[in-house]
Amino acid sequence: MFFGLFKQALHLFKQKSRHRPSHRGNRWFLWLAPGILVKRWLLLSAGGVMLAGLGLAIWTRQTPIYYFTQFIGEVLETITEILPYYISGPLAVIIGILFIFWGQTRSLGAITEVLMPEGNEELIDMLITHRRLNRGPKIVVVGGGTGLSTLLRGLKAYSANITAIVTVADDGGSSGRLRRDFGVLPPGDIRNCLAALADEEKLITELFQYRFRAGSGLTGHSFGNLFLTAMSDITGDLEQAIAASSKVLAIRGQVLPATLSDVQLWAELSDGRRIEGESQITDANGSIVKIGCTPANPPALPRALRAIREADYIIIGPGSLYTSVIPNLLVPEIAEAIANRKVPRLYVCNVMTQPGETQGYTVSDHIRMIDAACGYQLFDVVLVQKKTPSAQSLIRYAQEGSHPVYFDREAVMQLGRRILIANVIYEDEHSGLVRHDSDRLARVLLRWYSKSQGV
Repeated sequence: MFFGLFKQALHLFKQKSRHRPSHRGNRWFLWLAPGILVKRWLLLSAGGVMLAGLGLAIWTRQTPIYYFTQFIGEVLETITEILPYYISGPLAVIIGILFIFWGQTRSLGAITEVLMPEGNEELIDMLITHRRLNRGPKIVVVGGGTGLSTLLRGLKAYSANITAIVTVADDGGSSGRLRRDFGVLPPGDIRNCLAALADEEKLITELFQYRFRAGSGLTGHSFGNLFLTAMSDITGDLEQAIAASSKVLAIRGQVLPATLSDVQLWAELSDGRRIEGESQITDANGSIVKIGCTPANPPALPRALRAIREADYIIIGPGSLYTSVIPNLLVPEIAEAIANRKVPRLYVCNVMTQPGETQGYTVSDHIRMIDAACGYQLFDVVLVQKKTPSAQSLIRYAQEGSHPVYFDREAVMQLGRRILIANVIYEDEHSGLVRHDSDRLARVLLRWYSKSQGV
């Protein structure tokens, strides 16, 4: 009989909740899941109501315990005279549960309507995701260019504790113009990383990447670069501008410049030329034998050093070797801080060589150049693409003087590095472009990290 009444009560509850999506009732139970940090506060609130009522009764000299128990006894006696105990007892339990369910679902629904009027996602889903991401590992990623933003786009699905340390050596395009005209640090790579970590990534990326096609002095500038430049002027420096922008964009994690110094890259080529400026190095189309920056030994951003010291996992790359990855490591304190950490450290090697920078390079060449640039062995493991790109992509890249980075296994092992091989790219069928796949790359990196931690 009890189970029959219980089924009828559940059926009645479903009928009352029919105006809401059918899954809403089931989702209510998620509020009882461990780790949400809701149950304890609901119980505390209920206890507070009872204690306040008891205190009020004592204050007004109602001798509450005696009268309350007497009243309850009379009520129960009256109920059992009308309905037998084996009916009235289960019925009271069911009605009480229904009231709790009804009250909680309506109150949570009211909260959801206020906080999330668009209704695209359940509040409980949002809370569960928030808790899960905040329990994710503290990941520091070092690099720049499109490679870094691609990686961040995938990592943010696994952790909100991400720190992107970004180069500020860019001097070409819109960033270079703003750097010369306003004396600000180049915002281009920072802009891309902020967009990649934003919750509304697609919209923010389109907005930040929008380039003006007309207007005196505006042509060629991206909106994101102008936004960060304006924020730098308002807040006083790029670090504060990034922090303010991160709040506006509700990004997961943080983006930090490696240094606040006005860094200028230089490179010495095998033919004896010395090239000044990041944008000029690739255009020189020579073989780089040494790279450095002016001023030499720029000071690191303290927050970047703190992030490295607190990191659970450090990832270097992917990105252009000499103009995206190594410029961060030319800040001595950054390289030293990474070298001193005893946490998993991994380098994501590029898939294709880059004309003007790494033509003819193998995987071991990339490793040797990073070691030589900073004077430390910064990582223990190198991630190498497993499958060779399609013939269509190879032909397209060969026309530009680019080829797959050759994996010379023995040379890599002689350099004391372990090897992680995986398929982490996607190919655009129309353009033939080869890029790291955000989801695949992040999944492989987090899986390897979990294994290294014995999880």
